[in-house]
Amino acid sequence: MLEVRGTTVIAAAVILASASLVTACTPQDATPAGGDGLARFERQEIIWHGCKDGPKDTEGSALDEAGGLCAELTVPLDYRHPDGRTIKIAVSRIPAKDTAHRHGTLLYNPGGPGLPVRYLTRQLRAASPVLAARYDVIGMDPRFVGRSTPLNCHWPAVSIGSAGADRDTFDTTVRLARDLASRCDSQRSVLPYASTRNTARDMDVIRAALGEQKISYLGSSYGTYLGQVYTQLFPDRTDRVVLDSSLDADAYGPELTRTLGPSVTRALRHWATWAARRDGTYHLGSTTAQVMHAISRLDQNIGRAAVKVGAHTVSSRNLPQLLWNVTAGDSDEAYASYAADVRVLVRAAHGDTVRPTSTLDQVLTDLATPDADGTFAAQTAIECADRAAASHDPDTYYRDIRQHRADDPVFGPLTRTVTPCTFWPTTPAEPPTHVHNHVPLLMVGATGDPATVYEGQLAAHRHLRKSRLITLRGAFRHTVYAGLFSPRNDCIDETVNRYLATGVLPTHDGTCRN
Repeated sequence: MLEVRGTTVIAAAVILASASLVTACTPQDATPAGGDGLARFERQEIIWHGCKDGPKDTEGSALDEAGGLCAELTVPLDYRHPDGRTIKIAVSRIPAKDTAHRHGTLLYNPGGPGLPVRYLTRQLRAASPVLAARYDVIGMDPRFVGRSTPLNCHWPAVSIGSAGADRDTFDTTVRLARDLASRCDSQRSVLPYASTRNTARDMDVIRAALGEQKISYLGSSYGTYLGQVYTQLFPDRTDRVVLDSSLDADAYGPELTRTLGPSVTRALRHWATWAARRDGTYHLGSTTAQVMHAISRLDQNIGRAAVKVGAHTVSSRNLPQLLWNVTAGDSDEAYASYAADVRVLVRAAHGDTVRPTSTLDQVLTDLATPDADGTFAAQTAIECADRAAASHDPDTYYRDIRQHRADDPVFGPLTRTVTPCTFWPTTPAEPPTHVHNHVPLLMVGATGDPATVYEGQLAAHRHLRKSRLITLRGAFRHTVYAGLFSPRNDCIDETVNRYLATGVLPTHDGTCRN
């Protein structure tokens, strides 16, 4: 559920949950067929090779230059039947620089779901000197993502979009969601096994094949859910674990974003206060209330009639996705870029002829392209395999949107509408994972996080009984460690780096200031 500004991965194209839970898992529960069937996978030889795959593979070339190596491991499609069909998992590895003080192996997942990770190890290493020195960093493309037996349903769109202003626009999202789901019908034999539980099992096969008794882990956003599932399934195989901006495991599923509208609106209001102080530049209003009113008017105007922004059309179906980009971070740079986008949209809604900013042009272009590499389909497959949709009746979603038109007018039609999981051709192979354990680990997050809300972080903290939570107060950003996707905070970085270097958790929960 990690959104990166200007990419085709739009956070609102994701997730929610209902409450069907299973009993606490044990290592045996993690391998339903028993350990013997997995021995050939756990003892497989890893054949490392260069990462560059052809002359145009710039990311692979950069990984090679950073000292990285790549490999493919074989894992079962269905861990209940390890002697059956297999798939390939692509990984990268950058060795620790300080071999004399090497601590071990750390696996990284920055979020998604459905985000390729193999090449991102280079960025992580550059951002964190402690990791670069002490750990062999592993990037694993999750099953059916990137180069790990990729799944592609050849979808014509990268998101469902918003339900828009009325029943007609809602029905458009229903038709699109139903069509996308039907295009995955040919993948029925693999869809139930795209789950996070199986990705966690893949992680453990990698650990074993590397010859490690335990493995460390860093996950952010959706990656915190993957980390929680791993600690639940394999509590004795974790070393140092850091969860950045944690999801509540009980709330994770194909409609996770359903209730995010108010938290994104709070972030929007924080930006509005920033913009009001710069009314001379952006002309959106000199008070927070005036800027928020400008957003409300923008939403209403485009709800009545779509507008042209350069070569693009902005309508009630994609405007909330553009406004969602306020979640990109709370730095002056991010806020200024967002304000420039909003100013263009407001002028277009007033009837002016406008050209998009470079960022707005890129986002609108991305939203209008097909899901060529299968990213959206793979993301959706993971969510649908983790938990079934709360309802398969479109009217349930429409009633929910109508009930929240007043208190969630901008983002409710985006977050509360149907998803392809509403019409998915398969059901999950297993119940969701009930996370409740005593694995020691470190959690960090921000009080104003618009994507993994702080209340959910507190719930995850309660479920992870031996965790320590360091809270960044006064920040409206999603992810807080190492400046990877949001501004750095020295207090957070120092706390995480100290733990990764020493393995000693803080004695109690704490706070950092923005």
